[in-house]
Amino acid sequence: MAGVQRLSPHFVRVTFTGPDFDVFGTAGLDQRIKLILPLADGSLSDIGQHDETVIDAGDWYTIWRELPGERRGALRTYTVRRVDPARRRLDVDFVVHHDAGPAGSWAEQAAVGQELVIVGPDQRSEAYRVGLDWHPGTARRVLLAGDETAAPAIAGILESLDGAFDVDVFIEVPTAADALTIDVPGTFRVTWLERGARAHGAALADAVTAWAAGNADVLTRAAAPRRQELADVDVDVDLLWDSPEDSEGEFYAWIAGEAAMVKGLRRHLVQGCGVDRKRVAFMGYWRLGQSERQE
Repeated sequence: MAGVQRLSPHFVRVTFTGPDFDVFGTAGLDQRIKLILPLADGSLSDIGQHDETVIDAGDWYTIWRELPGERRGALRTYTVRRVDPARRRLDVDFVVHHDAGPAGSWAEQAAVGQELVIVGPDQRSEAYRVGLDWHPGTARRVLLAGDETAAPAIAGILESLDGAFDVDVFIEVPTAADALTIDVPGTFRVTWLERGARAHGAALADAVTAWAAGNADVLTRAAAPRRQELADVDVDVDLLWDSPEDSEGEFYAWIAGEAAMVKGLRRHLVQGCGVDRKRVAFMGYWRLGQSERQE
């Protein structure tokens, strides 16, 4: 680890470095990576990270699953915030709070020199864009909405877009002090919503509902030809995740964060407003009672 920076009361940026980061994938956007946290004694799980045969075959996950529990470090999914192959640097933003899970707790005490295992894309591979859920296709009118766990992915997406996009963004965070600076064109409308004492997702639901009411013309043009039925997903049991592939259309929505919140926002856009579900990507990163994106 090369650096630790407290960005706000609930965000910590950790900068990692490693000898292989010169070929780390640079797709950016909302690309996912896997972190395998250190064991209680500070040592690392052996998933073949130093074995070229295992690396080439991509067998690390099978090896991790077969490790005895006491040698299997917690596996969590995070987003690349920024990568600099020339300097062999990788930034990952962590959410930290009073009931943080293993990764958040690790980030709270992170210090230069500590290590963990990172599984990420190889720029030399044909699959270096694996882990991307941003697929707007021809759309240039876009809506992005999420909670603090989605903020790094939203920031990565926004910094890849140019002024040809007409963008509205709503990000719910614990406090007003958690609003971060994102380098975007001045025409992008980025709104940070303070949660405060309200229920998780309430401020975001109100903001998206109000936005939809004020942009009925856009959503009408993005409507499906007939009413769409949505399966009643039990977010405590099933994965709530769908990122439709690129397609034709003016409008595209990307929603991520706590699963029940994401489910409600998607249902409002698709069933309440009639938006074609092929134009809505949604990712349930976590569930209340489980504080982080897991395997």
